[in-house]
Amino acid sequence: MVVPEAGPELSVVCKSCGSEVSPYVTECPYCGTRLRKRAPKLERRGDELTPRESRRTRRRRRAVERRAAARERLALATERPYVTVAAIVGPAALFLVQRAADLSLFQVGAIVGTAAGTPWWHYLAAPFVYDNLGYLFAIALALALFVPGLERRLGPAPTVLLLVACGALGALAAPRLDDVFGDGITVAAGGNGLALGALGAWFMLRREEALGDPTNELDWIGPTVAACVLLLLPLVDSYANPWCAIVGGLVGLGAGLVAARARRVA
Repeated sequence: MVVPEAGPELSVVCKSCGSEVSPYVTECPYCGTRLRKRAPKLERRGDELTPRESRRTRRRRRAVERRAAARERLALATERPYVTVAAIVGPAALFLVQRAADLSLFQVGAIVGTAAGTPWWHYLAAPFVYDNLGYLFAIALALALFVPGLERRLGPAPTVLLLVACGALGALAAPRLDDVFGDGITVAAGGNGLALGALGAWFMLRREEALGDPTNELDWIGPTVAACVLLLLPLVDSYANPWCAIVGGLVGLGAGLVAARARRVA
């Protein structure tokens, strides 16, 4: 979207007699009413003369142009879901490398053991490590359904930060919660927390849109089914840690609520 350049004012309406007069005169030629203290200063723009803008008017016009340019860049950046593609292709490539190089899941970032024995970088890498294609496919499907909506509403950079936060905070909390409610031994890998966080954030944003527009009905069935599938993944895959899913989902819900309110205020 391109903001058209402001052109010269064609006429001024006299408040006394209602006649249209030139914007370059100080008095109405029909009734003599004083229109302004002094005639505007002129400057040349291309082939025409226009009133010289004040510093305040120039700053306002430039601010409007900058905001319009920023919205245009955001629209162009979200035409294609680059973050969604990266979130799916990246773990798939890591899965192939891990299998081809015959590396263990712990070597590429999975969390296995206690919190004390887990390197810090595993909390960032674990949400992108998978032990089988079925688990990878389930998470990739959830990401393909919900992450593009986040990209359109938030933009690429906030979406990346949201996904990393949901996955990393879920992985970070899992060993501590296993110490309290389990046997203290954590096995965690894969993006169930990341995907559930994306679903939660998407749901809060859509809920805010539906509240603001009664005709924009919110579908509860699809998100509910997807959330149930993600929460039940630990029953079929031992690396899908339930604490990762719960904490990641809560982080996504909170972030989505904050983003929805920020969009409403803006």
